[in-house]
Amino acid sequence: MIELLSPAGDKERLKIALLYGADAVYLGGSKYGLRANATNFLMDELKEYVEYAHSLNKKVYVTVNIVFHNEELDGLEEYLTYLSDINVDAIIVSDPVVIDTVKKLGLDLEIHLSTQASVLNSRAAKYYKDLGVKRIVLAREASKEDIIRIKEETGLDIECFIQGAMCTSFSGRCVLSNYTTNRDANRGGCAQVCRWSFKCDYDESFEMMSKDLNMITEIASMIDDGVNSFKIEGRMRSIYYIATVLYIYRRVLERIKSKTLTHEYIEYATNIINRVANRDSVSQFYRGLPTHNEQYYNGRIEESNQDFLGLVLDSDGKYLTLEVRNYFKLGDTVQVFGPNSREFEFTIDEILNEDNETIEICNHPKEIVKIRCSKPVEKMSIMRIKVFDILDEL
Repeated sequence: MIELLSPAGDKERLKIALLYGADAVYLGGSKYGLRANATNFLMDELKEYVEYAHSLNKKVYVTVNIVFHNEELDGLEEYLTYLSDINVDAIIVSDPVVIDTVKKLGLDLEIHLSTQASVLNSRAAKYYKDLGVKRIVLAREASKEDIIRIKEETGLDIECFIQGAMCTSFSGRCVLSNYTTNRDANRGGCAQVCRWSFKCDYDESFEMMSKDLNMITEIASMIDDGVNSFKIEGRMRSIYYIATVLYIYRRVLERIKSKTLTHEYIEYATNIINRVANRDSVSQFYRGLPTHNEQYYNGRIEESNQDFLGLVLDSDGKYLTLEVRNYFKLGDTVQVFGPNSREFEFTIDEILNEDNETIEICNHPKEIVKIRCSKPVEKMSIMRIKVFDILDEL
């Protein structure tokens, strides 16, 4: 089975991810994870949302992937025991001490090796397999040849990132944040120094960040390579980003399965992904070492947009009820897509406020309005401004 794996930085993102096509989500508890600045989940919340995901026949993987110092070992046994008791589907780890602790306690926890371990060769993969790891989350620097050889020589489940931010340093090895801000990147505190602009002696700024990862053009090839799980980065990303990326990748996978994926749809999907990510995205290491074309140096453009207009709360076939997120007005042409429905567009010709009064503009985030729309719309659908023509689905 091919798995589409989504981040879930909080409860809202988790629900959106599961609705929009994720087979599994990965998330962090209140400690031991590498996204300390995410909202993350308290102990009782972990239990609640594991049960919720299981009710939908979806899986939950919990990150326990920091590099441990002595002081962080206190409470680890209790935490792992709790994760086992609430039936999480796997834990994602990088430090061998976590694997040893799971074994010592005899816990029923499937172990996935984090990308923080930087595995790029079959011997390292075999080593971790012998320790009890079932799945390897390969380093983002893995090539097609690396993936094939590791799969053939170990038989392990292989998980690869397909979308999201790249590390300018080698995955899992960066100390820029530690050096410049005293925030430990390998214990959840990365300050993303590689995205900063640096002042140079010759009075120009210098930037060195990687472009984002985007593997839409390579998914079919990666399936042939033996990849089991396709992972999206971004526990801090918006619900609009998560919904859009999952919507697109789910349809790419469906088209691959039905042998209907075309160059036209790949181009359309790439345009949508690049728009929602706000940065250029490329396939990075898969076909060879990146060049200057896969990096930003001086003068990058990274502009946020206001394409996400609102979240659909209800629909009666005459009006849709919308929670506003960004400015729009009468006469705008908008597009709607939902968890289980095709994209469609229409031009707004009537807006009602909460008092059923006609209004012409919406510019208050979280305001609840009604918009005339004769087409029934799923709850939790997304409304966005029209930027690209919709490519009709087969």
